[in-house]
Amino acid sequence: MRPSAAVFAASLIALASVAGAQSPPPRAHASSWLVPILHGSGLLLGQRVAAMRLWPHAFSLEDGTRNLDHLGVAYTQPPVFDPRRRLFEWDGDRWEINFFGHGLMGSELYLRARQCQHGFAASLAFTAAGSVLWEYGVEVWNSRPSVNDLIWTPLGGALIGELRFVTWELAASLSPTARGIVRAVVDPFGELERALGTPC
Repeated sequence: MRPSAAVFAASLIALASVAGAQSPPPRAHASSWLVPILHGSGLLLGQRVAAMRLWPHAFSLEDGTRNLDHLGVAYTQPPVFDPRRRLFEWDGDRWEINFFGHGLMGSELYLRARQCQHGFAASLAFTAAGSVLWEYGVEVWNSRPSVNDLIWTPLGGALIGELRFVTWELAASLSPTARGIVRAVVDPFGELERALGTPC
C-alpha cells in the first residue's frame, strides 16, 4: 500500500470512529441555511485556491487587465456553448472535468442542503445558485461561464447528491462503527464538520 493510501485509510478509520461515536441516527433539528451556505462558501473558496495552485496560469489573478477583460466578456456575452464539440465538452474543457468535477461539486452543495432538512427542490435551487456563483463570481475572472457547467452542476449534483443522501440516511440502521465508516466514505467533509459541532 502506498504511503498516501495508508494515510487516507488511517484518516478514514479515525474519522469513522469519531462519526460513529458522535453521529447516531440523524439529530432532530430545524431546517437551516447557515450550514449549507458556510459549507458551500468554503467549498468554492477551497476550489479556487486549489485551481490557482494546480493551474497557476489559467487561474491567475495577477494580470488585472486580463482578468477585467474576462469579467467584461462574461457579463456581455452568453455562456460558452459549442454544439459542434462532443457531449460534456461544449465549453472546451475535457469531459472528465465537466462530468465528474462539476457533478461532484454540485453533489457536495446538494447533499449539505438535504442533510439540513431541505427538500429536493430547495436543495436543487441551492445547488443551481452555487453553480451560478462559481461561474459568474469565482471563475469569471479567468474564463467565460459555461452552459455545460451551469446546467450539469445542479442536475448532476442532484443525481449524485441524492444517492449520497439516501446512502447516508440508510447508514443510520447500521452499528456505530459501520455507520461511521459508511458516512465517512459518503460525506467526509460533512462528517468532519459535524464532529466539530455543526448541527447538520
